[in-house]
Amino acid sequence: MKVLLPSGWAKPKGYANGIAAQGTIVAVGGQIGWNPATSAFETDDFVGQVRQTLQNIVAVLAEAGAGPEDVVRLTWFITDREEYLAQAKDLGEVYRAVMGSHYPAMAVVVVKELLETHAKVEIEATAVLRRDSGSG
Repeated sequence: MKVLLPSGWAKPKGYANGIAAQGTIVAVGGQIGWNPATSAFETDDFVGQVRQTLQNIVAVLAEAGAGPEDVVRLTWFITDREEYLAQAKDLGEVYRAVMGSHYPAMAVVVVKELLETHAKVEIEATAVLRRDSGSG
């Protein structure tokens, strides 16, 4: 996996401008911050929902034999820009706790609402499962 940083560009903080990778693509559909076993939200807290959303992504990745370090792209859909910006520090802490210090290409899109009424965030992930360790 190679992080793409064009010459002369400032290094981004908390994401990559681009990632080049080769291997099996793992597409994770939009995950939200509910308990996946019960389809119930355990919190209305934005940061809490982000934590659960990321944990749900990691669980789906594990089914493919992948982990957070294999993620090449995340697309976040949020319902409140101001809440996102106001809690950026806490979001960074939650992100690192669940995903580690791997920062893929990311986009954040503000939407009017999400399909699930109580959802404040939905995140899609794309990972590339590399077989360069001789396991594949």
